[in-house]
Amino acid sequence: MKNFFLLFILTFVLNTMNAQVIYVTDTESWADFTVYVTSTESWSDLVVYVETTESWATGNKGLWYFTETESWADKTIYITNTESWADLVIYYTTTESWAGWKDNSKKHLLE
Repeated sequence: MKNFFLLFILTFVLNTMNAQVIYVTDTESWADFTVYVTSTESWSDLVVYVETTESWATGNKGLWYFTETESWADKTIYITNTESWADLVIYYTTTESWAGWKDNSKKHLLE
């Protein structure tokens, strides 16, 4: 029974690692990094699908859940209107399977 409990806890921890719960701040200095939203997928570093359920936004693969509570977020972002000021350029998709990294060198921003 003890082994089952430890396995359950380990599975839970591994599944919540790199969760992608995002808070958007209005203050750039409070953000972990800045984001620019592009309307052209080929110009993006990351294609993002917005999940409606927090528990589905797991892994570092472009599945994001936006929270209204900063303390619940894994990452705080600031959205800029100037692409050259952004650390990460994202494109929103309406198809979950299309989410993912186009530039793996920027994955560290969400780890």
